[in-house]
Amino acid sequence: MTEITTLADLLREIGWSLTTAESCTGGLIAAACTAVAGSSDWFDRGFVTYSNGSKTQLLGVPAPLIDAHGAVSPEVARAMAQGALARSSAQLAVAVTGVAGPGGGSPEKPVGTVWIATARLGASTHADGFLFAGDRSSVRMQTVARALHAVKLRVAEG
Repeated sequence: MTEITTLADLLREIGWSLTTAESCTGGLIAAACTAVAGSSDWFDRGFVTYSNGSKTQLLGVPAPLIDAHGAVSPEVARAMAQGALARSSAQLAVAVTGVAGPGGGSPEKPVGTVWIATARLGASTHADGFLFAGDRSSVRMQTVARALHAVKLRVAEG
């Protein structure tokens, strides 16, 4: 909870709000944020876009981009973050897409592969890839922690 409390304080201090676009975490990042009392001061909304169709419909991720790179890719993670930012009143967005397992992995994208992207109004969109170890729950919780840390880093930048 310390990471979220620190993030909340930083966002309140600069008057920014956050939006989330989640695939493999299924809303866990938004849930972690809204578990903090007063989160309506800095949390705008969350998109759970588990299917490829929902990524396109709700976030505007082009279907050809998903077809070309796969849903678990830096390109799609960046598009998810940009789409969430464009469809909210937030100044900052975080998006996650990955293979939580136990199935669904491939040699190119094994279970535990996750892409986390952050988008900030007026700035570039960053995406970082990770390979988390453990079972489905562990991969998802590591993704939540790393995503919140990525948001905190983006806030600190500007």
